[in-house]
Amino acid sequence: MARVKRGTTKRQAHKKVLKLVKGYRMKRSKVMSVAYEAMHHAGQYAFNGRRKKKGQMREIWIKRINAALDLKDLSYSKFINGLSQKNIVIDRKILADIALTDPQTFDEIYSKVAAK
Repeated sequence: MARVKRGTTKRQAHKKVLKLVKGYRMKRSKVMSVAYEAMHHAGQYAFNGRRKKKGQMREIWIKRINAALDLKDLSYSKFINGLSQKNIVIDRKILADIALTDPQTFDEIYSKVAAK
C-alpha cells in the first residue's frame, strides 16, 4: 500500500477553522484544538439564538401593541380576546406595525373591538 502524505489537506482544514475563529481571544484563535471547540460552541450559540430571536420579536410586538392600547385604557389581553371574538384575524406582527406606523387604522380596529 502506498504512503499517503496529508500535510496540504490538513493545512487547508486548519486554515478553514482558523479563518472562522479569527478575532476570538487568546488560544481560541490560534490553537487548533481550542479553536475547533470554540467554533462548534459558536455554531451552537448561533443555532439557539435563531430560535430565541422569534420569541424576542413576539415580546416586542406585544409591547408595541400594549403601548398603543395604554392610550385607550384597554388591556392587551382584553384587546386580543376581543379580536378573536369578533373574528378579526390579524397577527401580532401586523398589529404592532399598524400601531406604530398608522395610528388611524389602529383606532378603527380598536373601535371594532371596543364596540359591544
